[in-house]
Amino acid sequence: MINHEPRGLLATTVHPLTILSRRTAEAGAAYFAIVFAVGFALGTVRTLFLAPRLGEQLAVVIELPIMLGASWIACGWVLRRWHVAAGVGSRLTMGAIAFALLIIAEATLSLTAFDRSLIDYFRELTTPHGLIGLAGQIVFALMPLLHRR
Repeated sequence: MINHEPRGLLATTVHPLTILSRRTAEAGAAYFAIVFAVGFALGTVRTLFLAPRLGEQLAVVIELPIMLGASWIACGWVLRRWHVAAGVGSRLTMGAIAFALLIIAEATLSLTAFDRSLIDYFRELTTPHGLIGLAGQIVFALMPLLHRR
């Protein structure tokens, strides 16, 4: 059996940007996962209990500060745990990855759990409560940039 593994200098040389990019991507995925889990729980409470009694818009307005607070805490923990560089590029990349994963997860959940089309999902974002939620998601995406170590 022939070993095709690189040896010598090639085996141990890893470009520093590769490590930083991977770390930033992992941090974005972790940030998304934590906040999505919290949002799934709060969204269930909002959908089943608050929205039927108070209306969708007020329910989202009540949920949003809780989600942003949870996002702030999760973001700080992820930044420290993954040692994400303080530069604008790394922080924006982390937020963009988390935001993209969030939109994909929400659209998938909308399609599978609520039997809505993708067009319906995006149309929902143009309603008053959808725009409030989208604004919160944009703040969520920018939070790594706004967060100081």
